[in-house]
Amino acid sequence: MKLTTCRVSTLPWRRAILGLTLTGLLAGCVGPTVQDYAQERPELDLRQYFNGPLTAHGLFTDRSGKVVKRFTVRMTGTWNGDEGVLDEHFVYSDGTTQQRIWHLKYLGDGHYTGRADDVVGQAQGQTAGNAFHWNYVLALPVDGKVWNVNMDDWMYLMDGRTMLNRAAMSKFGFHLGDVTLSFTKE
Repeated sequence: MKLTTCRVSTLPWRRAILGLTLTGLLAGCVGPTVQDYAQERPELDLRQYFNGPLTAHGLFTDRSGKVVKRFTVRMTGTWNGDEGVLDEHFVYSDGTTQQRIWHLKYLGDGHYTGRADDVVGQAQGQTAGNAFHWNYVLALPVDGKVWNVNMDDWMYLMDGRTMLNRAAMSKFGFHLGDVTLSFTKE
């Protein structure tokens, strides 16, 4: 009696398992969505919070977590219906100053757009619960050059006066650093 051996190639199975594993890992890398905060309170209404004078204190950390620059921002927000202006005046720890004027528009259902002179294109964002998440490209001057960096910006209303903000900066998919701020409504 002759036995024949049937050899089944394991290569397609290995590829399938590797593909499923990578898909699972990538799905695990997806961050939170603004809807994850829909039940959190107090509820954030940008038109209400960014109306009137505010002060923010912040810092920029590089990708290793080292504080590179600290700053204070004095700002005033004004709204006319669904259109708002947020006039920001920065004073950095090295003595330099900067002004950024945001032109914001409420589109309904928690959605906002924004533009500023140093923002490439238009910022897109949404609120849900106590959170606001938006993305934009910032034209950032660095050592005499201008880098267009992606900003993944999250704000969380803590109470009627305080909001915390963290924005991750990246370019070509590489994390460059973070901006952290604490806003106080006056």
